[in-house]
Amino acid sequence: MQRFLLLSVLLCSLSVINAQEFNATVSVNADQTGNQNLQVFKTLERAVTEFINNTKWTEVNYRTEERINCSFFINVNSFNNDNFSATLQVQASRPVYGSSYETTILNINDKQFNFNYLEFQPLNFNINNFESNLISVVAFYLYTILGVDADTFELNSGTDYHEIAKNIVGSAQGSNSLGWNLQDGPQTRFRFNDDLLSGTYDGYRSAMYTFHREGLDIMNTSAKEGKKAIIEALNQLESLHKVRPNSYVMRIFFDAKADEVTRILSGGPSVDIAQVMPLLGRIAPTYSDNWADIKF
Repeated sequence: MQRFLLLSVLLCSLSVINAQEFNATVSVNADQTGNQNLQVFKTLERAVTEFINNTKWTEVNYRTEERINCSFFINVNSFNNDNFSATLQVQASRPVYGSSYETTILNINDKQFNFNYLEFQPLNFNINNFESNLISVVAFYLYTILGVDADTFELNSGTDYHEIAKNIVGSAQGSNSLGWNLQDGPQTRFRFNDDLLSGTYDGYRSAMYTFHREGLDIMNTSAKEGKKAIIEALNQLESLHKVRPNSYVMRIFFDAKADEVTRILSGGPSVDIAQVMPLLGRIAPTYSDNWADIKF
């Protein structure tokens, strides 16, 4: 079931407005170039914002309040004419049922983001063709966000969106741009998408569903049961860790959720988390400072 149908149950009924899928903010930081005041950076920022928010990415009619909040932070390291070397931080969130709280579902730092951009050039996405690395990278993350978001509402319901992202990967592989191919490293767009669609990593997607739909979404009415479900999601991740230790998707999960896990386990109703603490140390040791802050 698509996000639209699920949110129809979760959110108040309002008149339907044909709206696009995203409520995106885009920031371009060029401080490292020494030319941060150049107009081209503002033009790029505005162009990418309009590209995301004004393009119709799916066949679903989203209500205004259903649009997915996300942010794209482009940090330009250097540029030469129309060639830009940058990194890209992508974040996305979704609402938690029965509250005004937005929970982060994706927080990813892409360090392989080089692209060409001429000021005022139109940005148009063609699902069947590689137009530019800028367009393909942004589109890849938008469909990945749609897939991850859907997975948090219904188990594995984001597969169609992840398949579209896979098509974008395939179209971009002949571009000589980094991040699209197996040989580009273990933490790439290719790897994330391949893991999402691989049955080996189903534990990530099932944990995302359990954590959000069976955990956070019921905490308004049953905080203790919601907290238990979040612990179950962590157990699902441990099962994944046993099969694929130190996987990229595990890092992606905790990049988005570590602070939230710390807050949830530290507060609310008392549940037995004696086994959770060593579990977190095993599956996410790089967040040991977070786990040390858990009070129980």
